[in-house]
Amino acid sequence: MILVTGGAGYIGSHVTRDLLDKGYKVAVLDNLSTGHLEAVDKRAIFIFGDIGDEQLLGQVFKRFPICAVMHFSSSCLVGESVRNPMRYYQNNVEKTIRLVNKMVEHKITRLIFSSTCATYGSPTGAVLTEEHVLNPINPYGRSKMMIETILMDLSESNGLNYVSLRYFNVGGAHPSAEIGEDHFPETHLIPNVLQHLQGKTNEVSVFGGDYHTPDGTCVRDYIHVCDLSHAHILALEYLAQTKLVAEIFNLGNERGYSVLEIIKSCETISNKKARVKVLAKRIGDPPLLVASSEKIRNVLGWKPKYNLEQIIRTAWNWHEKHPNGFPK
Repeated sequence: MILVTGGAGYIGSHVTRDLLDKGYKVAVLDNLSTGHLEAVDKRAIFIFGDIGDEQLLGQVFKRFPICAVMHFSSSCLVGESVRNPMRYYQNNVEKTIRLVNKMVEHKITRLIFSSTCATYGSPTGAVLTEEHVLNPINPYGRSKMMIETILMDLSESNGLNYVSLRYFNVGGAHPSAEIGEDHFPETHLIPNVLQHLQGKTNEVSVFGGDYHTPDGTCVRDYIHVCDLSHAHILALEYLAQTKLVAEIFNLGNERGYSVLEIIKSCETISNKKARVKVLAKRIGDPPLLVASSEKIRNVLGWKPKYNLEQIIRTAWNWHEKHPNGFPK
């Protein structure tokens, strides 16, 4: 059985569904602070609770035959991390330590960790490999880098086998349009643009228009949530087949799109016109973040199936089918 922490969230719910479709048994642990119970596949066992609750973790590991943990539970808003860094160090770092301690105590040695390209900070190269220097520029990125360091040390001292997946920008929704992206507040570009095109907001805010990029707006690498989910399952299979694993992989499409390009693609797919307002740059926003996925392609055989048009189209289908998101 696989324990998915944060399995009621955007990414965790997609991974949970894909695991179940692959024949795995899944238990989801989530405190529903940002996730949605309606997003959790009914075939999974749902456990309401927090990963910081060591007593609950002990009960879960005793009750269920957990063989691996996929860890998605974290706070992940860059701006909030700057305003309230202690929340990020407590929720992301301290609680992950408690989770991993309980795993070690119960001899559960396989972990897949949800990390981020924010560990790189403001990169010096055009395309980032895993060997690029880590220099996070906000508490969110630093909290994830700290966890990666902890996992590396535990791998050497306690035989923890782990794969850390550094996500770039995740988008899209399940092709069935049954689950998708529903955050509050929503900070991701694609859902914000699509919600605006549905008439829910007056304008789309673009933070910065004079970066050293082709059109002056930030450039990001986008990956479909289902491609991301597939990478997690490949990582799980890799952990099951290999004895000593301490690996880090980037997850991206190796292609960058600017904010204005994303807005234009959303307009094309929705057949609607956006009202755009350019605001001041945000502190902590690097101009360019594009992944090299060569390592995960070579080691795990991963290859993304969805292009940008499909990412946006599946997201639009989700928003059209669920204009108010999941039931509140």
